[in-house]
Amino acid sequence: MVPPLLLLLLPLAQDPSVLLPPEPSSPAASEDWLVAPASWPARLCASPDGRGVVLTNGLVRREVRVVDGAATVALDSLVRGGGPGSAVLRSVRPEARLVLDGVEHAVGGLLGQRNHAFLTPEVQASLEPDPSALQLVGWEQVPVAEPFGWARPRHHAAGAAWPPAGVGLRLDFAFDAEALQRAGLEQAASDLARVRVSIHHELYDGLPCVAKWLTVTNGSDQSLTLDRFTSEVLAVVEGESRVETRDGVNFRTPNLWVETDYATGGANENGQRWSVHWKLDPLYESQVNYLRQTPCLLECGPGVGPSQDLEPGETFQSFRSFVLVHDSEDRARNGLARCRMYRTLAPWVTENPLMMHVRYADEESVRRAIDQCAEVGFEMVILTFGSGFNMEDDSPEHLAKMRGYADYARSKGVEIGGYSLLSSRSIGGGNDVVSPPGQQPAHGSCPALASPWGQEYYRKLHAFFPATGFTLLEHDGPYPGDFDITPRPPLQKGYEDSQWVQFWIAADFYRWCREQGIYTNTPDWYHLNGSTKSAMGYREVNWSLPRADQVLHTRQNIFDGTWTKTPTMGWMFVPLTQYHGGGAAATVEPLHEHLDHYGRMLSSNLGAGVQACYRGPRLYDTEQTRALVASEVAWFKEHRAILESDIDHGASRRADGRDLDWMLHVGPTLDTPGMLVVWNPLEQPVRRTLEVDLTYTGLRGSCMAARDGGDAQALEIAGDGAVRVTVEVPAGGRTAVTFTRP
Repeated sequence: MVPPLLLLLLPLAQDPSVLLPPEPSSPAASEDWLVAPASWPARLCASPDGRGVVLTNGLVRREVRVVDGAATVALDSLVRGGGPGSAVLRSVRPEARLVLDGVEHAVGGLLGQRNHAFLTPEVQASLEPDPSALQLVGWEQVPVAEPFGWARPRHHAAGAAWPPAGVGLRLDFAFDAEALQRAGLEQAASDLARVRVSIHHELYDGLPCVAKWLTVTNGSDQSLTLDRFTSEVLAVVEGESRVETRDGVNFRTPNLWVETDYATGGANENGQRWSVHWKLDPLYESQVNYLRQTPCLLECGPGVGPSQDLEPGETFQSFRSFVLVHDSEDRARNGLARCRMYRTLAPWVTENPLMMHVRYADEESVRRAIDQCAEVGFEMVILTFGSGFNMEDDSPEHLAKMRGYADYARSKGVEIGGYSLLSSRSIGGGNDVVSPPGQQPAHGSCPALASPWGQEYYRKLHAFFPATGFTLLEHDGPYPGDFDITPRPPLQKGYEDSQWVQFWIAADFYRWCREQGIYTNTPDWYHLNGSTKSAMGYREVNWSLPRADQVLHTRQNIFDGTWTKTPTMGWMFVPLTQYHGGGAAATVEPLHEHLDHYGRMLSSNLGAGVQACYRGPRLYDTEQTRALVASEVAWFKEHRAILESDIDHGASRRADGRDLDWMLHVGPTLDTPGMLVVWNPLEQPVRRTLEVDLTYTGLRGSCMAARDGGDAQALEIAGDGAVRVTVEVPAGGRTAVTFTRP
């Protein structure tokens, strides 16, 4: 790869068709990409007019003009047929915007569009470079970048690709001397002339998702401050048109899922609020809304900051944004698309070890937990919250003791890790976040990560894992996005840079964990930065409800939590001992006295492909209890690949306690591409013929169906993907039907 600064010395190719193949005239395949992802390879092509570079995989195309100016001039969804596709973009904007030392600059961009409601080829051809913007000085096809490494100690997730297969494009920009003079920046011209901005695009095989980020390199001999940046600006077709607006009624945003790896402060998409912004478009004068209040301008950038100083020779890198172009209004299909995106961009979320939260951290309790896990097939022991374990204790005696735990666990084929609390506590001594007036920390109180205490905390965690051999961190209260007005040199200047600095302290630690093979549970949306699990979606105090309620809540929470998560991305909970109260009616212990309930909790979680925190002093207390747990685990492991696949909610029924409920797992590339798991909450057995939609299993025409490991029988699949299957489910029990190819 040619380094960006050296590339500037090379002549700029005026015609991409010299270096790239022509764009295909039609999609490469006709199969559904959710069923046959391998049929849709990404490629870099020359645009038909020879002035642009096209990233396309037959599902989505992004065209970036690189001759006579630079800007994205098309973003099209190609799934619904050939031709130019369905336009997502309606207007051209700069590739990015920067504020350097208090002055805003556009990066690329084209001018001359009269009507910003649509963008025809004729309009594209007439657009001219923005003379005031940074100008394109070079472009290059590059490999897909790996933002950080992924060690893979857990074999059942080893098949995922990292980095994802696809193509990359880098555009290099520089300041124009004449433009700087026109802007009255003559004094800064010599320094800015040596600043280089690169825009990075990526597109992946089998996924209608475009990625983007920017880097800024200070080639001058003076320090510069990057006050703000907007790394993605897309003027897209509105999600809906409304002539009028009323208080309390929100517009639907365009049918895209937009995400970044700068997200925190929630176990779901709420974390994107820091970096994904749907704004009004003042240039869109012909929009239907009378007050021009339609949110149809997408901007990706931090709401505050980053306010980062770039010393001579330093390079700043922004977060990455990902725009997933939906091809349907169907919620279930779009949810499967989101799950496919996470499997592609954060494949470590497929790691899904069975884990016990041991209630006490003394040696006898830990060894017993390890022995029991090994006996029944559990794969991980966590020294849970309230157990007495302290990851911040870096005394030689404690580290040696924990090394002994890890050595013993390893000898039994079990991993071990522990819990650490970061946020939701106050440290004192000037080490806590000081919120701006009128605000408070999200968790009530939070240590400042740039404070001396915060830096020492992370130093201890970095040292703990190699010193002990532990391979798991359950991190409670990870940094939730709090602003801090306190200057904390040399890391933090104050409010403007506090969120950016603290976020990357947290995210870089999770990335390090991923590179070391350390499994991380965080109740927050750090998935794209290496975290494996966040909460599936539950209210903790519900685990103090009566046991029968807990069973129903389990399946409801899993159903609700997997619309846009893989089953392996979220954890559930099984309180073997009392948790948040509830007394004997809410507690599983003594385990042998509540075998039916224990079995239903195991069945509900494992049958959905979800791991729960089984929190207590033991996994079994009698031989009968041991046999129950071992049987459920063995069944799960036998069907692990399909159970850990995504759930088609359109072919499933949410639990309500009134009738059978079920989930259909779909894994079209697997030997077993479909599995229907059916639960019966009633007090009598139920025999029922169900119509099941196998569309997303990829099975067509006919299939073989086997119930609970019995003999398979041939079934005809209707043209709409439906098959009829009869199930018999015992009272309070579960049955499962596997679907395979004839």
